[in-house]
Amino acid sequence: MASILVIDDDDAVLTTIKILLERQSHDVAVASTGKKGLQLLQAQSFDLTIVDIFMPDLDGFETMSRIHLLRPAIPIIVISGYEFQVTSSSPPDFLRIATQLGAVASVRKPFRPSDLLAAVTQCLAARNDRAGD
Repeated sequence: MASILVIDDDDAVLTTIKILLERQSHDVAVASTGKKGLQLLQAQSFDLTIVDIFMPDLDGFETMSRIHLLRPAIPIIVISGYEFQVTSSSPPDFLRIATQLGAVASVRKPFRPSDLLAAVTQCLAARNDRAGD
């Protein structure tokens, strides 16, 4: 199937996504920081990346930006469960902002496996369509 890089600072999320995608016959590499993910990206080829938005070393926005510079054709799915506790106005929608900055899809944590798998299928299909052009 596809080679997928997952970058998230939460080990439970990494393990869950890895198991879920491997059950779908995907080859999955994981990184617990944006920097480690970029190192993996430089060392091998991937068909898709899944990136958490809020991480301690490089946030998801910076990681996405660097992925676009290194491998512009790789689609990115962003994931996040971060919620602002704002009472006076609407909190920023970081998933929407990430898609405006180039992520192909977004998934809010906690996610249903079917939602993540649908986003993966959508991104891989879009990538294959572009490759066929």
